[in-house]
Amino acid sequence: MAEWLPWPAQGLALVAGACLLDRLVGDPRPWLHPVQVMGWVIERLRPPAEAWAGDQPARLRLMGLGITLVLVLGSALAGWSLERLAGRWPLVGLPLLLIGLASALAGRSLEQAVRRVLRALPDLGEARSELAWIVGRQVQDLDGGEILRAAAETASENAVDGVFAPLFWMIVGAALVGWPQAAPTPWPGPLALAWAFKAASTLDSMLGYKIGRLRWLGTAGARLDDGLTWWPTRLVALTLPLAAGRPDRLLGWFAAALGEGAADPSPNAGVSQAAYAIAAHVRLGGINRYADGPKAKPVLAALAPPADAAAVERILSLTMRLELLWLLLAPLLLAPLGLVPLGLVALGLQGVR
Repeated sequence: MAEWLPWPAQGLALVAGACLLDRLVGDPRPWLHPVQVMGWVIERLRPPAEAWAGDQPARLRLMGLGITLVLVLGSALAGWSLERLAGRWPLVGLPLLLIGLASALAGRSLEQAVRRVLRALPDLGEARSELAWIVGRQVQDLDGGEILRAAAETASENAVDGVFAPLFWMIVGAALVGWPQAAPTPWPGPLALAWAFKAASTLDSMLGYKIGRLRWLGTAGARLDDGLTWWPTRLVALTLPLAAGRPDRLLGWFAAALGEGAADPSPNAGVSQAAYAIAAHVRLGGINRYADGPKAKPVLAALAPPADAAAVERILSLTMRLELLWLLLAPLLLAPLGLVPLGLVALGLQGVR
């Protein structure tokens, strides 16, 4: 058994390898993805939960909490089991662990999906069809400019959800355990935390809507997702000026991102979009139309030009550079935080109240 280290180089190497694998391979469509399994579990648990709870908010909240605990703890346990397998039988377990870690990242798939929208233009029909796969807003009446804005906004918001939040929790997990760890440990490792985050994110995407019974059934999952994403979002806002080559604007841009993003109903989406809008020098925000009606989003970087294809590419490039920067700076930035993961979650949950 390897000696426990506060910052295991082996664990960080695994995380870096997962980032590389994600960028090279992405999420091949024929492969079963862990998020698909999580979605299947939610779909099976939701009907009996609603049947018992009916339209009673207290019961729906209780059932939502139960679904959240089952999915998040089950996902963490699955990741923890693969970590133990890798420690005991590395020839079999390490490749599976690497694939599992890469599955929690969506850098390549996000980049490909956004670029499919760009390639489809100026064919509005095809561009709307591609855009519909990656945004929740209504796309049927969007013109070219609104399509580009939507692509820029989803590239900036989902950079946190799909790349930096799972990467953050992987690094925290790598900081908690030495590697390889042949004997069981009470501490969750990088895969356990990454899959726990993906479970919370999947709950939010499937149940986190303020309509009908979901207003109460999805509360626990949405709050947990907000809490787990709170710190990664603000670290993105803090470090993005470095990726943009403007370390002199670090504190100014960080403060501006927090200030402009605060007007968004989401405690995290507004901040991540504001950080990218400032760093990529592109105006984001405005009226978005959803199935339940139009919603006014805060205008971000109001003095910048509107989104175009070049601005979307700048956002994608910033994400790639920032991902590499995080891997290089991880020991300095996140090793101390890795010792108190539960405290981070608690602080994040306080920040979204």
